[in-house]
Amino acid sequence: MRRFVLLMLLSIHALTWAQTPVALQGVVRSSAEGPMEGVVVSAQRARSTITVSVVTDRQGTYRFPSSRLSAGTHEIRIRAVGYELSAPAQVTLTAGTAASLDLNLRPTQDLSSQLTNAEWMASMPGSDREKRSLLTCVTCHTLERVVKSKYSSQEFLTVVLPRMQSYVNQSIPGAPQMRKGARLMEEQGEDRVNIYREMGEFLAQINLHNRNNWTYPLKTFARPTGAATRVIYTEYGLPRPLLQPHDVIVTKAGEVWYSSFGEQVIGKLNPVDGTVREFQVDVSKPDYPLGILAIREDREGKLWIGNMYQAAIAEFDPKSEKFTYYRPAPKDNLPSTQLNQVAPYNRQVDGKVWTQNSGFAGVHRFDLKTGQVETWAPFKDSKKQHNIYDVISDSKNNVFFTDFRQQEIGRIDAKTGKITFYSFPTPVASPRRGSMDDQDRLWVGQYRGHQIGMLDTKTGQMKEWRVPTPYSAPYDAIKDRKDFVWTGSMTTDRIARLNLSNDQFTEYLLPTSTNVRRVYVDDNPAEPVFWVGSNHGASIIKLETLP
Repeated sequence: MRRFVLLMLLSIHALTWAQTPVALQGVVRSSAEGPMEGVVVSAQRARSTITVSVVTDRQGTYRFPSSRLSAGTHEIRIRAVGYELSAPAQVTLTAGTAASLDLNLRPTQDLSSQLTNAEWMASMPGSDREKRSLLTCVTCHTLERVVKSKYSSQEFLTVVLPRMQSYVNQSIPGAPQMRKGARLMEEQGEDRVNIYREMGEFLAQINLHNRNNWTYPLKTFARPTGAATRVIYTEYGLPRPLLQPHDVIVTKAGEVWYSSFGEQVIGKLNPVDGTVREFQVDVSKPDYPLGILAIREDREGKLWIGNMYQAAIAEFDPKSEKFTYYRPAPKDNLPSTQLNQVAPYNRQVDGKVWTQNSGFAGVHRFDLKTGQVETWAPFKDSKKQHNIYDVISDSKNNVFFTDFRQQEIGRIDAKTGKITFYSFPTPVASPRRGSMDDQDRLWVGQYRGHQIGMLDTKTGQMKEWRVPTPYSAPYDAIKDRKDFVWTGSMTTDRIARLNLSNDQFTEYLLPTSTNVRRVYVDDNPAEPVFWVGSNHGASIIKLETLP
């Protein structure tokens, strides 16, 4: 009986969606497949910065709701690996009138330009360990640049890899920035040379050194099906092509904010018309790399940002539009100091805010009233490499930190300063960023483990869920109020949603190739809405699921 009721409800929802007034609809076909499911169809009105995308169903049909497309001429694009439009497509829409446009696809002439980073890794030979080393590359650019290069192993060893190591994380090919100092917990000397040598030999095997084409077949992943097609995307183009929206959040006031990874800027997006207003962040170390990584909201509606190599965190009041800055003690302000993340949400407990320091794998705590700064160095005597990547506080303002180089989660007791460690079952899982839910469960993306990880901070229980698409490299994880856990992928261009009621994943293919990092869910609407910055695409993407 319960199953029957559920099926009836699903049928009603599906019928409701099918009966929603449409502005544009059609069928996507190819000679090879006929009607095609899982093709992403995008429409962008002329002179607009906003693009709306939907996905074709089992019959190859796409539908744009009339509420999402305005009158005017729209350019139509598609995303379906292995295919392209047989001819450029556009349509002129009239208010109150539904338009139809069928789309015919042909095999693409250049499959290599359509592959995601994960598809490249699935295609190439090599061990999982060798392929994991490529996850360092995708921070700045796509693997397409690597596999199409012609460098020899010796050139990788002596020129390319040392040069890449000299760039900071927020570099992109169009805007490189140089490091001022190596992190203290990184490989040094001969250890680093050996890594370069091994990686250089591998890269010379998979690129076009001494050959005109790859020695391995190119593999592609299946298009979305079923629930993964019931989605609508809205993509907002940002004002500058080199702008990198690393973090995107929606505040309690309903405002959309982003941090610029390579600039001293935070911005506010108006999702109605796509306009943007930006605010400049102070430069405290003029000769050091610029850029903002984390942006988080506290319970008072103030925003907190991590200013990276500028060695500062900042509090921003959206009402007064004023910044307040906090910096570590001079002894901890090293050339490698990097304050990326801030944990402000539970500061009302004791008036203190946590941050990490990637320069020496440390943690700082700022007393906002006295200005006192406390510092922990959990790995100062360790022989392993460590990188404290994120800090997340629980309801008592104890802080949990992720060790990106290993598989550990650390806890610092807010009252005693005692450090406790928890280890995920997966070796070198590389927990990167995460969030605390209302039950004090910590959800993280396991970057090299290709999983979502969960630590129940009350019981110490740990659990892992592997994302279905291979080489997914999740960066972050967040749970919504309906018990779905969301993560993004820096390699697959997919957003994964885990249903905790049955441990099943749904993976949504984004309309454009991008680099997904911080993920965020707005729990205020009736149905939670997912937001993410396109770090390599100068845009912000909103994802809404459909019945």
